[in-house]
Amino acid sequence: MTTTLPFFLSKPKSIHLPVHLVSEKNFDSWVKKQAAALKNAITQSGFGPKGKQTLILQDKNGTVEKIYTAVSTPVDIYDLSKTVTDIKKYFSSDFLKNASFELQAAGTLTESEMERAHIGWGLTCYVFDRYKNSSATFPALVIAKDSDKKRIEAFVQAVHMIRDLVNTPANDFGPEELEKAAQDFSKKHKTTFSVIRDKELLKQNFPMIYNVGKASPRRPRLIDLRWGNEKHPKVTLVGKGVCFDTGGLDIKPSEFMITMKKDMGGAAHVLALAHLVITQKLPINLRVLIPTVENSISGEAYRASDVLPTRKGLTVEIGNTDAEGRLILSDALTLACEEKPELIIDFATLTGAARVALGYDLPALFTNNDDLGDEIKKLSATPDVCDPVWPLPLWKPYRKDMDSNIADISSTGKGKAGATTAALYLNEFIEGNIDWVHMDVFSWSQTAKPGRPQGGADTGMRAIFGYLEKRYGKTKKKA
Repeated sequence: MTTTLPFFLSKPKSIHLPVHLVSEKNFDSWVKKQAAALKNAITQSGFGPKGKQTLILQDKNGTVEKIYTAVSTPVDIYDLSKTVTDIKKYFSSDFLKNASFELQAAGTLTESEMERAHIGWGLTCYVFDRYKNSSATFPALVIAKDSDKKRIEAFVQAVHMIRDLVNTPANDFGPEELEKAAQDFSKKHKTTFSVIRDKELLKQNFPMIYNVGKASPRRPRLIDLRWGNEKHPKVTLVGKGVCFDTGGLDIKPSEFMITMKKDMGGAAHVLALAHLVITQKLPINLRVLIPTVENSISGEAYRASDVLPTRKGLTVEIGNTDAEGRLILSDALTLACEEKPELIIDFATLTGAARVALGYDLPALFTNNDDLGDEIKKLSATPDVCDPVWPLPLWKPYRKDMDSNIADISSTGKGKAGATTAALYLNEFIEGNIDWVHMDVFSWSQTAKPGRPQGGADTGMRAIFGYLEKRYGKTKKKA
């Protein structure tokens, strides 16, 4: 997992250049105050008030002396992504190795806007080069003195952590490696750590986690992290950790299996979210549960039509072995409820139906508390968070579609609303008086976008942190 951020510096290098941020709102008034030479450069280059444009100026000797970039009003977290890309293209790698940059507000920008600009710079300076010889050199940024360096670094580290974990192929990242990553996380943050492995899962009554993972030689397990003061409100995060999903005996077509290394994206999200909670010292009693398996195929594999027990005592008729995430989550959610936390949040790459409804970038939110869902949705779209989520209905009338003739419940049911059906299944394992949020996320960028390369992606993690920070910690100044 990414811990160092070499593109953030404490001191300038021998060549140090300012990057002036010009807001869309103040653009015209700013231009009027500039000297004739700069006005001419603005006119000739077409540099305008809309965000994501860059103007690089040279002195009479051909040496770059100033860089200007237009940013939105309010500043978007990805406004600086194109600037970083433009700088990387303009300068040679040798120049960038000896150069540093610093953001300066050409006009009035709030503390939050400057923070987002720095975070956006860091999100763009990402490359997954574990398996290739890479000479990628990103522009190094000296974080402005008035900015919260630790907070900026924490947000960038959290997103890079998700990308690294999800991008690592399954041959190098199975349940054992996910356990190691969680254990390293625990050591770094001084949390308590425990794990239940293989047949010990049966002995300690986690039958679903065991049955889903028993077909693989990479044995199933349940990871458990704890942090914080026991006197603080209890919040539990649960992350789906399916390190590779073949679909089981209901095997996936090859075009859908190719990205299934990302099926542990829920686990990556809750570790990244925990990183933010811990580094920002939110006053909560945090628990992180990660059921992790490989959904594989062998003579030991569970079958469609099997009836399996759960930790809660409900029996489940298996409708499809490719709907495995909800099965392992059910045992973990039952365990979470046994402590009666005031809030449970799970992240899972759960259903293709959520992607049909909302596309790849917009995660689906389900909750048993509509007011809570509305608040998260509203907060997710604010400039400070800029990580939109969208509530889908936990529509109780569809529960009857999940009735089984031979078990307490079917894992898939017969209805068409697949994302809602999955959420209703999970809801069976939540105690009625505990607030619960279920995030059905994709954890993947299908195509590269500014600041968001193709591959592992954060979807909804910053939105949930924004809510936790508002509910339990000090809120940042609004833009």
